[in-house]
Amino acid sequence: MKRMRQIVRELVAGASLVPRGFAFWRQRPGVMALGMVPAVIAGALVGIVLIALGLNVEALAQVVTPFADGWAERDRGVLRTLLALTIVAGAIIGTVYTFTTLTLLIGDPFYERIWRAAEQQLGGFSPSPVRFWRSFGDGLLLVLRALGYALVTALVGLIPVVGSVAAAVLGPVLAGHLIARELTTRAFEARGITAADRSRLLRGSRARELGFGVATQLFFLLPGGAIAVMPAAVVGATSLARSVLDRAVRDRAALDSAALEHDAGAPPPPA
Repeated sequence: MKRMRQIVRELVAGASLVPRGFAFWRQRPGVMALGMVPAVIAGALVGIVLIALGLNVEALAQVVTPFADGWAERDRGVLRTLLALTIVAGAIIGTVYTFTTLTLLIGDPFYERIWRAAEQQLGGFSPSPVRFWRSFGDGLLLVLRALGYALVTALVGLIPVVGSVAAAVLGPVLAGHLIARELTTRAFEARGITAADRSRLLRGSRARELGFGVATQLFFLLPGGAIAVMPAAVVGATSLARSVLDRAVRDRAALDSAALEHDAGAPPPPA
């Protein structure tokens, strides 16, 4: 029970970083407004693709089922209707990850300005120069990770009876993890922390990371929510990275203290 309460507190603490990020609008409204641009561009691109798919999904179902042309009209219609519905459902699932990935890729230079402003506001760290554009390798890894998450979510959705509910829960969780991981990368990289160490640090604060990421993703479900929340999420991710680092320092200090106490209480070695 104590462990469960601790997890809930961590989830709430992570989720609270998102609304706290909105407070940064008062300090740097111009920089925050600029951070809305990537979500607008990504939303427009995803919207165009979805509209085009919706208008042509029946034709697409016919193209991929030429073997059914000789079937009875009813059987052919049932097959292609089910296929069209599957395509639409897959597109909706993919939209969660596509929009998130596009926003993160497009927003890299925009979000760097917000991150620098947030670091300066929080104090205690002077941001060093980092890459202006995300490297090809990092961008490719982000896309592959998003595709993997989308595939897992789609496969879960195929489970009979509980699949649709499970996928509806799993989608925001995985997308939230993706957001938290990517938005904290800049703060970690600026401190010289490697990718392996970043993963280890975030695992030590998994509940807080998920609380932040899922809260951000849930804002995406609101009309216009993604456009408004991404600048605040960058500020929140900066605070998240700092809290993760602070926890690692405290945990290390506690381990060192425990080791010293153990050594002090150990019997002296035999003469």
